[in-house]
Amino acid sequence: MNDVTDNIHLRRFELTKDRATAFVSYRQEKGQLVLIHTDVPRALEGQGLGSALVRAVLDEVRHRHQLVVPECAFIAGFIRRHPEYEDLVAQPREDRA
Repeated sequence: MNDVTDNIHLRRFELTKDRATAFVSYRQEKGQLVLIHTDVPRALEGQGLGSALVRAVLDEVRHRHQLVVPECAFIAGFIRRHPEYEDLVAQPREDRA
């Protein structure tokens, strides 16, 4: 399996295998990384690449000392199933109305 890279120009983390690329798209917002969407091409489905990609992204976020806002349902579900990443989730601000 190839390494996950941060394509800052496209604002996405990428994992390429067999000439196909899975990715997690993101945006920076108020010092946090908003994880918008996870995409795994059909040719790569069922190989655990989505989970491997998300794990690598969250490990990189931890390394950068950042927090995430998981807008992507797949990533939110991954974090629920892997509580060791819950500390990376930005808490909603109480002063928002």
